[in-house]
Amino acid sequence: MRRALVIAHRESFLHFEENDIRLLQELGYEVHIAANPANVVNLLEMKGICKHEVPFERSPYRKENIVAYRELCRLMEEYSFQLIHCHTPVGGVLGRMAGHKYNVTTVYTAHGFHFFKGAPLKNWLLYYPVEKFCSYMTDVLITINKEDYALAQKKMYAKSVVYIPGVGVDLNKFSVGISSREQKREELGIPKDAFLLLSVGELSARKNHQIVIKALAELKKEDIYYCIAGTGNAREQYQSLIQEGNMEKNILLLVNRTDISELCAASDCFVHPSVREGLGIAPLEGMACGLPLISSCVNGIKDYTEDGVSGCCVKPLDQEAMKSAIFKMYSDENFRKKCGENNLKTVQNFSIEKSAEIMRKLYENIGGGEN
Repeated sequence: MRRALVIAHRESFLHFEENDIRLLQELGYEVHIAANPANVVNLLEMKGICKHEVPFERSPYRKENIVAYRELCRLMEEYSFQLIHCHTPVGGVLGRMAGHKYNVTTVYTAHGFHFFKGAPLKNWLLYYPVEKFCSYMTDVLITINKEDYALAQKKMYAKSVVYIPGVGVDLNKFSVGISSREQKREELGIPKDAFLLLSVGELSARKNHQIVIKALAELKKEDIYYCIAGTGNAREQYQSLIQEGNMEKNILLLVNRTDISELCAASDCFVHPSVREGLGIAPLEGMACGLPLISSCVNGIKDYTEDGVSGCCVKPLDQEAMKSAIFKMYSDENFRKKCGENNLKTVQNFSIEKSAEIMRKLYENIGGGEN
């Protein structure tokens, strides 16, 4: 029996890779997953997978990662894997080192390089040399945005560099009219005639929701509401900003939700202000619901956005530009409608079927198809 090891120390990436795991199973692999102990407990309830606790730490300088590497080596010796698929920076480094040591075909998905156009110099100094070194130990380097793909082809030494349009969007799930707009608004306590902005993503500095909160506090429009679906370590900071701007009634922190498609259907505009993004599945889901976008113009997001076409594209730290973009969306219904129609067309290129087709061919070429 062929065995494949999927490495990702963060649970969120395993959620993203559920379809790839199913593809491996369909191709006859016994799939093993290595994740840190906290996330192994909370893994998706996928059938027929073997879970292994490996003490990965997000910081590459933690001594636990030495233990994690030794545990990966032990797994390699015990199970004789034919394929390793790594995700996340630390998992990608340790997994490729183990794969190289045991001469196992190794795939690494870069969910957005930390060194991108406009990134801080320290990112280039810290991450670029490591990624370049590890590319020597990479059979297939998968990139999910065009900027990373171009850089990887030019600067990295992987045997093969592949572009896929992210993990893909389930267009059937995120379709127009999937739920009652009025019913969801009533549930949230939002007036049916209010203008509703929606963001989906962790509450963190990278996601940059604070720029929207500050812009809304300056706009002072009582009929503009903003919902953020997600959790994270910046929650208290966001709550303080909301209180400072007297926006408690208009800005809702919804934590993690399982009804994102319904939230999209209840909204007028999707906002994605990240300072860095590999691709960004959440705004694509908003596009699949026919929503216009207010988005930052950085690395992966640029693959599917254009100012005046997808909506409004702004520099991620430009509060005045964010304020103007919100007011443009709020005041121009025809513009919103046009952008929403454009987005319904654009998102077809990012369907889950297109991504799955590329990944299936990749796995088949590596393993020679089913046993």
